[in-house]
Amino acid sequence: MWAVCKKEFRQFFSSLTGYITIIVFLLLTGLLLFVFPDTSILDFGYASLDKFFDLAPWILLLLIPAISMRSFSEEFRSGTFEILQSRPLTYWQIVNGKYLATLFVIIIALMPTWIYFFSVQRLATQTGMDMGATMASYIGLFFLTAVFASIAICCSSFTSNAIVAFIAAGFTCFLIYTGFHAISSLKAFPAGADYYIDMIGIDFHYRNMSRGVISVRDLVYFISVIGFFLTLTRNNLFKR
Repeated sequence: MWAVCKKEFRQFFSSLTGYITIIVFLLLTGLLLFVFPDTSILDFGYASLDKFFDLAPWILLLLIPAISMRSFSEEFRSGTFEILQSRPLTYWQIVNGKYLATLFVIIIALMPTWIYFFSVQRLATQTGMDMGATMASYIGLFFLTAVFASIAICCSSFTSNAIVAFIAAGFTCFLIYTGFHAISSLKAFPAGADYYIDMIGIDFHYRNMSRGVISVRDLVYFISVIGFFLTLTRNNLFKR
């Protein structure tokens, strides 16, 4: 598993594409948070990274599928998946190795965003930021990216075309992230049903953590969704 993980990790940074992807993510979030007037946190009047945690999922909807769109599709296209199957590896080890490599890349992309925290903290004139709430929000963001990564890996296992995998992953992440919240807003559902429909979506649980609340229910939800898509990926490889 670790051999697959290291291979995927090195492959991502073997060209400028990997570095450019992370740089674009950091540049875009930096511009949105400190330059563009409609989203600038400098105009809030109080020290908070709420705008970052609101905007980050939408950027990650494109970033994560771009990172993992070649995970399996490139293996299928080039014929190297057969070579990978000949190694003493189980399907679970292959899936988990590629999944962990994607997570490590995402963590590397998120780590520099702590500069935003220290910058806002230094600019605060009074009490500064709530460290506990910020940590909880980062935990929620990590689980959100972990779910997106499992979806992207799964979509890549269904096709040998990386572009198709990218589009399918982006659409599926978007649908699960905000689709159920949009459906729950319809007036066609009786009172109470909209709440349970909203709970199916990622946004509901991510918003809970963004408020600084980490509950067992939210953690179980994220782990279950990750497990579902990784299992679906493993089963799809087994059929191939």
